[in-house]
Amino acid sequence: MDEVEIVVAHSERATLRVGDVFLKVDGDRARVDTEVEAMALAPVPTPEVLWRRPPVLALAALPGTALGRLGAPSTGSPAAWAAAGAAVRKLHDAPPPPWSGRGGSTSAADLDAECALLVRDGVLPADLVGRNRRVAEAAFRPWTPVFTHGDLQITHVFVDGDEVTGIIDWSEAGRGDAVFDLATLTLGHEEHLGDLLDGYGADVDLDVVRAWWSLRSLMVVRWLVEHGFDPFAPGCEVDVLRSRM
Repeated sequence: MDEVEIVVAHSERATLRVGDVFLKVDGDRARVDTEVEAMALAPVPTPEVLWRRPPVLALAALPGTALGRLGAPSTGSPAAWAAAGAAVRKLHDAPPPPWSGRGGSTSAADLDAECALLVRDGVLPADLVGRNRRVAEAAFRPWTPVFTHGDLQITHVFVDGDEVTGIIDWSEAGRGDAVFDLATLTLGHEEHLGDLLDGYGADVDLDVVRAWWSLRSLMVVRWLVEHGFDPFAPGCEVDVLRSRM
């Protein structure tokens, strides 16, 4: 019998791997509906849906390996990063779905409230929060909604050599800010931003990318701590914030 591997698990959902099958358990049926529909619409490789019996969604494993993970050097070549950029551009150029996604949904008021809690509860020092809040301001500008993945973490992009074999975890997909996807993919991997943008093939405001690095990190630190993850680990979200000082 194949071993059951816990890929990720917290109070909202869990993903297990059994052999060549991923089992996603999510009590939020709307989130699963979004994932299935987004994968059907996305013009990039996605996992095959094997079956669905709420609250479980079974997906076929993708060939290759993840482009990397937060807190460790990426094993992906410059060409693999460029291929990822080309895939993201193809997604962003596609007709966006009719629903709003997570990418770019944070407001200045949301961020200010989160920053206040980080300082009040002693999670992060005030100077670190204040500096990154100022950097994050550049993200609040007019933008045209595109088809975004919404949670394009580096572990969600699979490559085999220099080819993208698939992108996973589409539950946050929808209409959103293109730069949010680019910043999420390069969070903690700033050295690969140039390769990614070479493949993406469009002008991108680097100040907005940096703004989203700060904004995303500020918004997730408390959630990560509360759900058993460590944003203070080397190379992770708190180090991303410190790099802006």
